[in-house]
Amino acid sequence: MFALNNITSREMSTPVSIQVSQNTYLKNPETSDLGIKIISGSIDLLDELGFEQFTFKKLATYIGSTEASIYRYFESKNQILVYLTSWYWSWIDYQLLLCTLNIESPEKKLENSINLLTKIVEQDSDFSFVDEVKLNRIINADSSKIYLNKNVDLDNSYGYFAPYKKVVQMVCDIILEINPNYKYPHMLISTMIEGAHHQRFFAEHLPRLTDVIKGEDSVTEFYLDMVFKSIEQ
Repeated sequence: MFALNNITSREMSTPVSIQVSQNTYLKNPETSDLGIKIISGSIDLLDELGFEQFTFKKLATYIGSTEASIYRYFESKNQILVYLTSWYWSWIDYQLLLCTLNIESPEKKLENSINLLTKIVEQDSDFSFVDEVKLNRIINADSSKIYLNKNVDLDNSYGYFAPYKKVVQMVCDIILEINPNYKYPHMLISTMIEGAHHQRFFAEHLPRLTDVIKGEDSVTEFYLDMVFKSIEQ
């Protein structure tokens, strides 16, 4: 996994590579031009078509390759979704470190973390082959499919969810700095993250299920209010 421990602010200026567990692919797609096309093309098509309509045949046509070539990198479209989800949470892990680096106040660190985890995602120029805006929409709409299934325990043993769990733990640790007696940090943060995904999806497609307030990012404001009130001592 992408290691972020003990990184200094000076080292942040060097090029970053997000590394994903080898259990999420057959061949590392970042090692070849074709692999990069598979990742970029998968993001484009999953965003456009959705997971149910996405197929290797459509992907092969889109990137000008063959289904057989794609199968050398991924055994199924589910594995591609697992890879993309793992990449996304490893990238968020990196962003989380950046937004809390050299900040002493745990309240400010928590505020920055909530903003990061609930805001509308912007493009990151450090990773040209990944459209993070599209990937975020995929995460909002489809990432739950990789753990809401019968194979979740086996997949967990492969480490598929490790980057997500690491992000949750990092924010839980900040909460416990503020209130060491708070009993439900993991439930609070995972509920916030999943809820923010749903609220972004609702705002775009089912606005009567959420509160869209003109001139305000109501999703982020709601979760800032909810989390800080929940952990009051």
